[in-house]
Order: sequence, then C-alpha cells, then structure tokens
Amino acid sequence: MFSFLVSFICSTLLTLLVIKQAKLYEPALDSDFQGVQRAHTHLVARIGGLPIYFAVVVSASISIWREPPLVHTMPALLFCALVAFSGGIVEDYTGTVRASRRLLLTMAGAWLAYMLLDAKIARLDLPFGVYSLSAWIVLPLTVLAVAGIANAVNIIDGFNGLASMVTICMLLSLAYVALQVGDVFVLVAALTVAGATAGFLVWNYPVGLIFLGDGGAYFIGFMLGELALLLVMRNPEVSTWYAALLLIYPAFETVFSAYRRMFVRGKSPAVPDGIHLHSLIFRRVVRWTVGRKEARALLKRNARTSPYLWLFSLMAVIPATLFWQNTSVLIIFCLLFVISYLWLYARIVRFRSPRWLIWRKKDWQ
Repeated sequence: MFSFLVSFICSTLLTLLVIKQAKLYEPALDSDFQGVQRAHTHLVARIGGLPIYFAVVVSASISIWREPPLVHTMPALLFCALVAFSGGIVEDYTGTVRASRRLLLTMAGAWLAYMLLDAKIARLDLPFGVYSLSAWIVLPLTVLAVAGIANAVNIIDGFNGLASMVTICMLLSLAYVALQVGDVFVLVAALTVAGATAGFLVWNYPVGLIFLGDGGAYFIGFMLGELALLLVMRNPEVSTWYAALLLIYPAFETVFSAYRRMFVRGKSPAVPDGIHLHSLIFRRVVRWTVGRKEARALLKRNARTSPYLWLFSLMAVIPATLFWQNTSVLIIFCLLFVISYLWLYARIVRFRSPRWLIWRKKDWQ
C-alpha cells in the first residue's frame, strides 16, 4: 500500500494547488453551462488530469527506487500513457483538439505499448479451451481495445465522482488479482494510479471543485486498459473474461451509445447527447429534490447521481474479482450485466423506473 499512499498524498496536494492556480488562467476553467451533458452552474477547473499524472510519475519514481526491476517496465508504460494524455490535456487547456485526433493519439500510445512492453491481445479463453488469435489481427485489436477503454472512461465522466470511483474500484481489483498471481509490476502500477485518482476524488466529490477533464479521463482509461491487458496476457491463469467483465460497464456504455446514435437516432456516434444511462438517472430517477434550475439543487442532484452508478458497476467488478480464473462463470456474469443494463435503460426511458431506484426528498430527511 506504500505506492497507493504516496500517490494519494501527492495527488491530493497537487490537485489543491491546481484548483488555486487554475483561477488565474481562464481557458482552463469550464464555463459551458448549457451543454447537453452539463450538470453544474459554476466555473470549475477541468484539468484534473494534470495533478493525477504528475502524482503517478512521482510515486512511480519512488517505487522504482524501492523495486529496481520496475525500471524495465514502468517508465515505458508512463511514456506510452503520456502520448494518450497529451491530446486530452491540450484539449482541456485550448478546446481545439478534435475527438478524432485525441483518439488517434491514444491509439498511438497503445501501439507504442505493443512495441515496448509486448502489450497485446494474443489469446481468448473459452470454456472448452484457449483460442490463439491470428497474428494479423492482434495489433489492430489491441490498439482499438485500449483506445476504446480510454474513450469509454471519458464517456462515463459525466458527474462528480462517477468515473473516478468506478475506475478506482477497477484498479483495486487489478491490484488484488495481480497480488494473487505475483505480478509486482501490475500491482504497483494499479495501486499508484488508484491512489492518484483517490487524491483527486477528495476535491471532485461531492462539490466538484475540479473536473477530471479529457486529459485525466484518457490517462486513467489508458492505464486501466493497458494494465488489464498486461495482467491477463502475462499471467495465463487469469481468464481473458476477467478483463472483459471488469471493464464491461464503460465498454458497453460506449458500444450501446454508438449503436443508439447511429441506428436509432441516425446521427454520428461522435455527436454528444444527454441520454447516457447516468444522464437518465440524473434526470428521471434522482427526484428527491426540487428547483431543477436552482444552483444548489443542481449540485445536490449531481452528487446523488454517482452512487447509483458506483453500485451498478460493482455488479461487474465484484464477480470479476471473485471468479478471475473461472471463464464460464465470468461469461455468465457478462451476459447478466448486459441484460441488466438494457432492462434498466429501457425502464428509465419509458418513465417506469424501478421503485427501489427512486429516492424521494422525504427519504433524505
């Protein structure tokens, strides 16, 4: 836990410094209050990825000093992550980097990890055996998968604490499984990123003094995807379906959103909208408060939305952590999660939210 604590302390202090200094640089503040996915009414720094990245670098450097063998892998991983992080952080500062270019940079980072760390999806575990993937498909599949997870984390980053807490739980699961199989590199890296994200969360939830931003979301998502890939491929005893179930919430949210935009609404999958699952919960389930446009009520609704999704994501994270070796059980839980997601989404869209989801104002008094 040393890596987690060092990273947490560094991130907490650096994030506070960024919050104070960001007020001096207006372009770093999020002032778009009318966007379809906006749920705040005050100026907020959107460069939370900056202190997270530097906290990870500081903590990783100390870890390398304590565990010299990490020098062969940790710097390479952070360099690859820097490529993915750069497009997002520049967008956070300037607002001029298109989504397609950020995605290409993330794909470039995944390609570099493929070359430097041999991070690739080379097999698929099945209940009746192991299927080795053809050499020609390994690289494109790896690049698309890692970039997809990074983009998926950015998509679920819609409310205070949502993406942060979800990814912390996933990273801690990775650390636990890495401990079981003795993978020190993945263990230290996962705890380092989890600690930095937790330090950021101190200032992000519940009041949202700073946002993760595209840089933070792409960095954490990239690290999450790479570490899950490395853990599974470096340790054959870990089922590939462990990674699939662990990451299924942001991954399926992204796939379903693309399907909904293209085939249901007839629009480009890159066009943002306000009907993600977390947006619907914000608008139609969190009904305990009044004054929809009043700033204080909006902040409370924002904070009350995230715990629903934290619990929902644990429906995948917990069984993935418990059954990381059992391919058949993991596949069953993947199917159950998809069915649960579609059922819940359909109920909320049709204004028939399950009663156990609806917390009215009197429930909080």
